[in-house]
Amino acid sequence: MIGVLQRLIIKIILGDVLMMTMFFAQRVILGKTTFEDVPAALKKGCAEILIESGLPELVPEEFGGTGK
Repeated sequence: MIGVLQRLIIKIILGDVLMMTMFFAQRVILGKTTFEDVPAALKKGCAEILIESGLPELVPEEFGGTGK
C-alpha cells in the first residue's frame, strides 16, 4: 500500500511541475514573462517546450535556442 501511495504522490508532484513549466512557457510566448524570469528549476523544460513549439528565438543559446 505504501508503494502505491508513494507513486501517487510522485505522479502528482511531477504533474504539477509539468503544468508550471507549460504555464511559464505560455507566459514567455505571450511576452508577459522573459525567459530569464522563469524559475531555474523550470528553465530546461520551458526551453524544450518553446523550441518544440517552433520558437527557439525565445530561448537563450545556453539552453539550446537561438536567442541571446
